[in-house]
Amino acid sequence: MSRIREKFERGEFVITSEVGPPKGTNIEPALEEAEKLKERVDAFNVTDQQSSVMRLSSFVTCYLLKQRGLEPILQVTCRDRNRIALQSDLLSAAVLGIENVLCLTGDHVTLGDHPQAKPVFDLDSVQLLKAAKGLMEGHDMMRNELDGKPTFFLGAVVNPGYEPIELQLIKMEKKIEAGAQFFQTQAVYDARLFERFMEKAQRFGIPIMLGMVLLKSPAMARYMNENVAGVFVPEELIAELASVSREDRPKKSIEIAGRLIRQMKHMCQGVHIMSLGWDRYIPAVLDEA
Repeated sequence: MSRIREKFERGEFVITSEVGPPKGTNIEPALEEAEKLKERVDAFNVTDQQSSVMRLSSFVTCYLLKQRGLEPILQVTCRDRNRIALQSDLLSAAVLGIENVLCLTGDHVTLGDHPQAKPVFDLDSVQLLKAAKGLMEGHDMMRNELDGKPTFFLGAVVNPGYEPIELQLIKMEKKIEAGAQFFQTQAVYDARLFERFMEKAQRFGIPIMLGMVLLKSPAMARYMNENVAGVFVPEELIAELASVSREDRPKKSIEIAGRLIRQMKHMCQGVHIMSLGWDRYIPAVLDEA
């Protein structure tokens, strides 16, 4: 059974981080970084061609993590595969013992390193959840019976900073009806905004994990404000990050992330830390939080 499902059911706080498969076959550094965190992190989200950049596959990486006794969360995006391939990959993951699945629509190919690639988007995240739920019920999307059915713990994403928030809540409800059993949020840097969202979202009664991206620089924070829908880094946080030298930014980033998690952890059931290559600072963030 999924370890994170068990922790949620026991009412325990769940901590997850990310593993980005390499652009190439040198997987050892990513696996070693994850192993260093196994005493602090409950599970590892394995990204699926993140930002539309071609990399090693997510479910191969998940399998290698599982072989080392680590708990993977398989990210599956709809960008690159049609419904036949998506369902096949889900069945393949189940045979490899991968149970946690985060269903995403995915970034457009124009954002990545193969902008000439043909995007698929045969399904969206809601339809993918419904397809995965159908597989668990023993049939494919065409209602054909399966010879053996998988068990998944299905996750989805939500954006607490999106306006109007009612649209996100409607989409949350659709995702739950389709099969979502837990949620991870987009990055949140405003405790009052998160509290307002959670007051509305808690009626759904399923676990919600706070998303936290470690801020590496003021320029990164401003870029997110300008280019990532629904994400807003308050100006006072940008100024705080800018108030220290470049050498001291990791320490300040740890301080900010820890403080924000500390302010919001009582509102939710877990936290998902997106370190963007700063995995080595995750233990310090958790200590601060």
